[in-house]
Amino acid sequence: MRILLVGAGGVGTAITRIAARRPFFDHMVVADYDLPRAKAAVAALGDKAHRFTPIRLDAADEAAVTATLREHRCDVLLNATDPRFVLPLFDAALAADADYLDMAMSMSKPHPDRPYEKVGIKLGDEQFARTAEWVNRGRLALVGMGVEPGLADVFARYAADELFDEIEEIGIRDGANLTVDGYDFAPSFSIWTTIEECLNPPLIYEKERGWYTTEPFSEPEVFDFPDGIGPVECVNVEHEEVALVPRWIPAQRVTFKYGLGEEFIGTLKTLRALGVDRTEPVAVRTDRGTAQVSPRDVVAAVLPDPAELGDRMRGKTCAGTWVKGVKDGRPREVYLYHVVDNEWSMREYGSQAVVWQTAVNPVAALELMARGVWEGAGVLGPEAFEPRPFLDLLVEYGSPWGLREQ
Repeated sequence: MRILLVGAGGVGTAITRIAARRPFFDHMVVADYDLPRAKAAVAALGDKAHRFTPIRLDAADEAAVTATLREHRCDVLLNATDPRFVLPLFDAALAADADYLDMAMSMSKPHPDRPYEKVGIKLGDEQFARTAEWVNRGRLALVGMGVEPGLADVFARYAADELFDEIEEIGIRDGANLTVDGYDFAPSFSIWTTIEECLNPPLIYEKERGWYTTEPFSEPEVFDFPDGIGPVECVNVEHEEVALVPRWIPAQRVTFKYGLGEEFIGTLKTLRALGVDRTEPVAVRTDRGTAQVSPRDVVAAVLPDPAELGDRMRGKTCAGTWVKGVKDGRPREVYLYHVVDNEWSMREYGSQAVVWQTAVNPVAALELMARGVWEGAGVLGPEAFEPRPFLDLLVEYGSPWGLREQ
């Protein structure tokens, strides 16, 4: 297998460090708009760098991405960029007759009149609309294969296959006790993506009602996370699992709730009130003239790079899937989860916990694809594949998962 990795930020760099220890691929081209960043990601691999080549590539340039896939004879494109670049990379992979894998799906668009009640364009809709093209070409687009979405969806499929006869509710619950020394506000993941997820109308699925939306940060609940993290207040946030899970798994209700905290929510609300969550460029006058600047890009530029916070971070992050239903005629509730301790991920890989937890899952998925264990054609989510091989491989990678009866 030859891989084109697009994006050498925190997650992309963690991908190279995890993949470098695995023999399943022949070569990985590490591409980024910032060539020094791609070179740094490869240089950090030391004596394992011989299977990696850094290049400069604009993820928005579909023709250039297609040409790069062909030039380097890549079998698969692994997208580690933010959601703005999903569609050009997705289309470039198909044009080059390559498979595709991402960790975040094509962007949503709120309903124009009733955004906090009705669905507009859901996450991933623009990718699923192209399913027939991928099927006809015999190529696989594995979408939403990070940790959330990704591993959380694998947990949902595992629960449906092995733990339940009927499922009442699947609820993705994400929480952490991470702190960052020296910062009052320092997101551990891309602020661009965080704003997109947290300020868009959250998506909820109910079998009788279908998909609908609600107000951001609605329906707060306290969820007790394992491994010493403890109780964290979680709120509704827009996320791909709610769009993915019902396509393959019969459940009465599907939700996603994220443990953000009052201070974090307050900051996001302030960004929206000031209008700096917007992506559309605005005219900014300087002593050198007028420049067109995206307010959200400015916010991202002034905040610390999440990839560089690892040495200052303390604590653990948990991603998991809570499932409620019936097994053998009796009610059952379980929480399937994956916890990463920042001290461990920094010591073992030099990557902070949140980006490492995201990165390990696409690498494991690629290994299953390379082995022929996960295969198919079309636009498919993680729920479309057998979960047990993936969960076993995660343990082999040295990062076990857990199951707690509720």
